[in-house]
Parts: sequence; structure tokens; C-alpha cells
Amino acid sequence: MAAQVAAKKADLEVSMLLRDDLVCRSINHSHINWLPENITATTSASDALAGADFCFHAVPFSSSFLEGISTHVDPKLPFISLSKGLELNTLRTMSQIIPQALGNPRQPFIVLSGPSFAIELMNKLPTAMVVASKDKKLAAAVQQLLASPNLRISTSNDVTGVEIAGALKNVLAIAAGIVEGMHLGNNCMAALVAQGCSEIRWLATKMGAKPTTLSGLSGSGDIMLTCFVNLSRNRNVGLRLGSGEKLDEIMNSMNQVAEGVSTAGAVIALAQKYHVKMPVLTAVARIIDNELTPKKAVMELMNLPQVIHLTSCLILFFMINYFILQT
Repeated sequence: MAAQVAAKKADLEVSMLLRDDLVCRSINHSHINWLPENITATTSASDALAGADFCFHAVPFSSSFLEGISTHVDPKLPFISLSKGLELNTLRTMSQIIPQALGNPRQPFIVLSGPSFAIELMNKLPTAMVVASKDKKLAAAVQQLLASPNLRISTSNDVTGVEIAGALKNVLAIAAGIVEGMHLGNNCMAALVAQGCSEIRWLATKMGAKPTTLSGLSGSGDIMLTCFVNLSRNRNVGLRLGSGEKLDEIMNSMNQVAEGVSTAGAVIALAQKYHVKMPVLTAVARIIDNELTPKKAVMELMNLPQVIHLTSCLILFFMINYFILQT
């Protein structure tokens, strides 16, 4: 995202706050990864945040990190969250974590989400994403900041829908990977992802999300990308679990974060809190916790009670009403 913003205007100053001094030197001296020349890197929070107009937040589950830099943050500085997930013990989203950790409940907040792999953005391939904020003017300002010939940005005021979809799609991607790793076929994959989409919609709407958000870019769009494409970290975790590898071995071999692993634990608590049945996503959580093997999870899901499809229910409803009107 630093490259995306910096590439728009050569005179725009973009600063990256990092924890590794070696990475900072690599960026500043050689602009590693083809980063634009107007990007500088630093390990100093005061230097990075001084005079900033916007702050992109890309640190997962970062309460302690945010508390450490809070004295350098302007109370009116908008935070654009790139982080996805739910805090396990508290079930908080980033829109709750960031203001609370900074000690400012009024800290301006925007969430950025949607189907996007970083490597394709860096290669300037066509991409579409969503910015969501309760502040309409702020969402429009971030839209203008990010939009470019290769990046289309839509705005939304449904922060809950965008955040919950962005968090839970990673758990569903693990399930999709498990199906692939177990060679269960395309029929099974389609059924599982469809069921998972329904579970995300049931929970998110109970939490106040708009159904239209869940069928849009940050919902269905992000789910399709994460569940079906090999670049997905969470899908690859599932694929390896389905192939028989142990979770510890998988996590120790990765140099990137698969947010779905930590988010999965929050799914069971959320399902209980909002009284929503989520058999696919809770099965992933139980596999992650080593309570269930992938094979047993498939058997449990296939042995669930048979249900009436919603379309059949609607047809029956209209038929009953028709006959009532006729009589």
C-alpha cells in the first residue's frame, strides 16, 4: 500500500514505520522490492508519524504496539486498517482495538478490504477494493487517496460487515484448503464454500452488518479469491492440514501470517454469543485446536440433519399464500 500511494505522486512523502533496522536500511539505500524513491523507512515512531495526514495500519493484533506509539499519534490522525481478524480473548475487531489501544475512542478509523493479493497490486494489475467508515467524508477522502488507473475503490459505511467478512473468510479459506488437500472433489468444495458463505452472512447480519456488503467485494469477492487461489496463505494452511501435516509444523515453516488460524478460535465464541449455528467454521476451529481430525470433521458435516433448501421454503410460502387468496 505504501508503493500504491507513493506511485500516485512523486512529491508525496511516504514513511514506513518498521521494527527491523536492517529492513529499513535495505529500503532506504536500495529501495528493495522496487519501492518508489519517495518512500523512506524508519524505526522511529515519532519520525514516521510527524505531520502525517493518514496512517496505514498493517500490524496484526497490535494492542501493545499501538500503546507504545500512542504518545506520537495525533488524535485526529485517520487510521486506515489493513489488518484482518478478531482478537481471540475479547472478540474485538480492529475498529475497536485501534482506538482503545491509542486511548482515544474518537480516533478516525477506516477499514480497507476486498479481493487483493499484494503481488498483483505491485504489478499494477486491475484490482477493486472497499473502504468503510462511519464518516462519509473520510471514506471519500481515502477513496481519492488510493484510487488509481489500476485500483478501483468503492466506499461503504458498513464497518461491521466489511470487518467480519474480512476476518471470517480466512477461516473459510482454511476449510477450502482442507477439502483440496483431502482430494474431496469440486462438488464438495462448492457445497462447503456455499455453506460457509451462509454462516458468515448469518453471523454478520446478527452483528448488524448489511446483507449487501456480504454479497459485494469485501464479502463474496474476497471469499472467492481467498478460497480458490493458490496465493492464499490461509488456503495453503488448510491444504497442508488436509494433506496430513500437523499445524505446528505448518506454522513453523511459514514466514507470513495466516490470520485465519488465530481467528478460528473466536468463531465458536461468536457463534455461541449470537446464537448462530456455524458447523463449517466451528469445525475448522476444532481442527485448529486438535479436537477433531479433518476426516472426522467431514464425517460430522455429512451426517448433519437434512434440511429444506431456502428456495423450497419460499416456493411453499408463496403457494400457501396463493391458495389462501384463492379461497
